[in-house]
Amino acid sequence: MNKPFQFKEFIIHQDKTAMKVGTDAVLLGAWISLKYYPDKILDIGSGTGIISLMLAQRSDAETIDAIEIDENAYEQSVENFEISDWGNRLYCYHCSFQDFVDEISDEEETYDLIVSNPPFYTEDSESENESRNKARFTSSLSFEDLLLGVSKILSQSGFFSVIIPFKEEENFMKIANENQLFLNEVCRVQGNPTSEIKRSLLTFSFQKSAIQKSHLIIETKRHQYTKEYINMTKDFYLKM
Repeated sequence: MNKPFQFKEFIIHQDKTAMKVGTDAVLLGAWISLKYYPDKILDIGSGTGIISLMLAQRSDAETIDAIEIDENAYEQSVENFEISDWGNRLYCYHCSFQDFVDEISDEEETYDLIVSNPPFYTEDSESENESRNKARFTSSLSFEDLLLGVSKILSQSGFFSVIIPFKEEENFMKIANENQLFLNEVCRVQGNPTSEIKRSLLTFSFQKSAIQKSHLIIETKRHQYTKEYINMTKDFYLKM
């Protein structure tokens, strides 16, 4: 499981980090809209660096910053950035999001696009592995802290995109609204036609607009991918 993951235009080493390449990150990296040509992008909780690398492949953004609190994951992101074709545009900071926001706010810097595949689970299901906990659980970065921080460093015309469990969608939107962030786009994701909706891909901004809604089913049956999922991910996966 620790062997490198080869994508079409980059490679992800994942031997140092508890969080391996997963569908959630690929979905978010492929789904995010880049139609407004963001110049400065921030990836909160980079893990292996996969989302930053996908956005580097997809965009001409001059700066793609990533932050990662876990030391091993931070080192992994840096390594994957350095061996990519876009190393000069990618930079990773080893710090908490809260500390990063404090520093950036003081300098009044903002980002055109902020993305996050944030920690999901709450304390009641924490595992023995501390690195995995930090990556997966909201104890290290609550939705409140995430959205408050985003509201401070997102540019007035910028966008924030995130993937969360579908069951958290209503709660997440409520906290976003409290921070003057409004839902512009949502895509709800099912594993297969008979499974429950599992994930919500969401894009917010400071502007209220009609919400664009879409729905994605990943597989019709095991390893039989839908046309929509293939179209979304074919620029990245080798076998799509």
